[in-house]
Amino acid sequence: MGSYLIRRLLIGIPVLIGVTMINFLIINLAPGSPADLYLTPTSTSADVARVEAELGLDQPIFVQYFHWLVRLFHGDLGVSFQNRAPVTELLSERLGPTLLLMGTSLVVAYLIAVPIGILAARKKNSLTDYSVVGAAFLGISVPHFFLGLVLIFVFALQLGWLPTGNMITLGRGGGLADRVDHLILPVAVLATATAANMTRYVRSSMIDAFGQDYIRTAKAKGLGSRAITNKHALRNALIPVVTVIGVDLSALIGGAIVTEQIFQWPGIGLLTIQSIGARDYSVLMGINLLAALAVFGANLLTDIAYAVADPRVSYA
Repeated sequence: MGSYLIRRLLIGIPVLIGVTMINFLIINLAPGSPADLYLTPTSTSADVARVEAELGLDQPIFVQYFHWLVRLFHGDLGVSFQNRAPVTELLSERLGPTLLLMGTSLVVAYLIAVPIGILAARKKNSLTDYSVVGAAFLGISVPHFFLGLVLIFVFALQLGWLPTGNMITLGRGGGLADRVDHLILPVAVLATATAANMTRYVRSSMIDAFGQDYIRTAKAKGLGSRAITNKHALRNALIPVVTVIGVDLSALIGGAIVTEQIFQWPGIGLLTIQSIGARDYSVLMGINLLAALAVFGANLLTDIAYAVADPRVSYA
């Protein structure tokens, strides 16, 4: 296992460098320039050239990337063009709210998906099964922005039960109850697609497990359905489901960008939208690197969890 982890980490270095290279190219090819933040309608072309030279944007793209890469290896992600604050400080301020939102969404999604998927598998080809599968496809198909707007309209504007957005309510002190109120709607949006996708995987894996010989042996011994499901089928059925967690995380990162914008949640996703509008290259590169590290780490942990869950898998 140790040698496998070392190989994966060594392979991950050029992969991450390649990801940053592609991101840097795409960001710089986008229309607009960070120099626009410092210019006025009366600015001349000479003013534009002077600002770009001060920001280092007058150099070729590969030279700019090389300078960024050198700073990265020294632990420096640069300075935001928008507010002149270090990128590491901006990311550290926004990382906590995003982790709270994504972590809560994952927990809620799996708490819903696992029992519902098991129920659908146990009642295969019944009305319950068809209803679960239909609801799962609906949950996957509904876009995050549409579901978020519907929930805001119904539960915040019409019923007045929940806040429309942000992380705390001004004047309430930001206590636990206040945080929970603000979490409900964005978590519902993010957890819906994740739970729907995971429900399908759990159902399929459980149906496959119920058809194995060891399940028929357990039934022949007179074991009850609950013991067969929990002690025999579930553990084996969840082994392939573990591999989906890494995929769920990458999808959740993309969904968080839209969801945080809709609910004005002060996390990495909202910072991404703001940085795109401001052409803040340094912040965007820092966010892309953080997302790439998160996906790489999630896939690595998934491989480890897969080996732990399934003794037949060995990375020796």
